[in-house]
Formats: sequence, C-alpha cells, structure tokens
Amino acid sequence: METNATVSRQVGQFFTNYDVFLTPTIVTLPAKIGLLNANNPTIDAKQWTEQIFTYAPFTNLFNATGQPSISLPLKTSQSGLPIGMQFTGRFADETTLLQLAAQLEEALPWNDRKPEKS
Repeated sequence: METNATVSRQVGQFFTNYDVFLTPTIVTLPAKIGLLNANNPTIDAKQWTEQIFTYAPFTNLFNATGQPSISLPLKTSQSGLPIGMQFTGRFADETTLLQLAAQLEEALPWNDRKPEKS
C-alpha cells in the first residue's frame, strides 16, 4: 500500500506540469483472440502477469494510480488492425480526455475503418 501511495503522489506531481501524457496502448499489433488467455492451464499467475505486463506495459501504472486514460485507434496496420494511442490525464480530469478524443475523432475519423478479414 505504501509503495502505491508513493507512486500515486509522484504521478500526480508529474501531472501538475502536463495536461496529458501520450504512450502507445500496447507494444505490438493486437493479439489474436485467445492468445492472452487467463484460463490457460499451462501458465501460472506469475507467468500470466508477466505476459500481460509485457503486452500492455503502459496501462498498468495508471490502472494502479487512478489517472484516467483513453485509448484511441489513431493509426492502422497494413492489414487494417487498429493501433491504439493511450492518452492519460490528471486525476479526476476525464473531461480533458473526452474533449481531446472528440477533437481527434473529428480530425482523424476512425469509425469506418475495418481490418481485413482473415
């Protein structure tokens, strides 16, 4: 608990200087359905945690500290898979993220993008 409180205060301090922090949502293209399976009997809890933290290392910090984040599909791969960018804001400032998302969706609409069928 003490570590989480310390990290939360440090992250909060960071956001006194910045409105929004931008990271990738995940480190690779989206995984095939079923690849990240929490019910996989061949891996234990530690292996599952390592798998998820390796796949999506940028989301965990803000899940733990409570900063609001939003992932937006701003780019696509050559095959049309969405490539998400994660925007994180100040604690309890969802409004800034939603306004930013609306502006980005207007500038770079993504509702008509569809990946290729495989």
